[in-house]
Amino acid sequence: MDYYFISYGLTLLAFILSTIAQIYVTTTYKKYNGYKNERNITGAEAAREILNKNSLNDVKVVEIGGYLTDHYDPRKKEVRLSTNNYRGTSISSVSVACHECGHAIQDKVGYVFMRIRASLIPFVHFSSYAGYIAIVLGILFSSLNLIWIGIGLELIILLFQIITLPVEIDASKRALKELDYSHFFKSSELKHGKNVLVAAALTYVASIASTLLEILRLILLFGRRDD
Repeated sequence: MDYYFISYGLTLLAFILSTIAQIYVTTTYKKYNGYKNERNITGAEAAREILNKNSLNDVKVVEIGGYLTDHYDPRKKEVRLSTNNYRGTSISSVSVACHECGHAIQDKVGYVFMRIRASLIPFVHFSSYAGYIAIVLGILFSSLNLIWIGIGLELIILLFQIITLPVEIDASKRALKELDYSHFFKSSELKHGKNVLVAAALTYVASIASTLLEILRLILLFGRRDD
């Protein structure tokens, strides 16, 4: 009974961590989305300037739909910015745009963690579906082997998230340098931009913690059945 109580407690803790991180990111983004940068430069303009300065003229800056759907696509060499960040002149918009350019720069220099992360993506796509299918089938057919295979696949997702963290932190560091060197922000604005980037990194920390807690929960539930 204690094992079940602890396992549900871990699930609740993971949910709380994820929710707090998401709320913090959203509120921080919205807060500095209300601050217009002094140069009145848009996220798209800032991204284009940074890419050109780093000899990444072949990388496109494109507008996409959604809210905070911004990302860099290394296959198509595109920095994709959500409409608000593409057209917006807020500190949040420019900071996010610079962060995505940080990924483009990582791609150019062959940043090792980015390469490792890219190599894991096919396995993560498979593991995200197959892991829980294996666990469910293991429960249905009382097969501990299948359950442990499922837990092993969940470990691949955890590894992917752990490797993603330095990729995101490094991209934010590169973004801050570009914000400073390009003089997009004055000193006080640069501090606000850093707050936006730090808040975004916390979501990845929360994801790692949530996945780790979920794996521990599964081990608690099924590990003692080996006894």
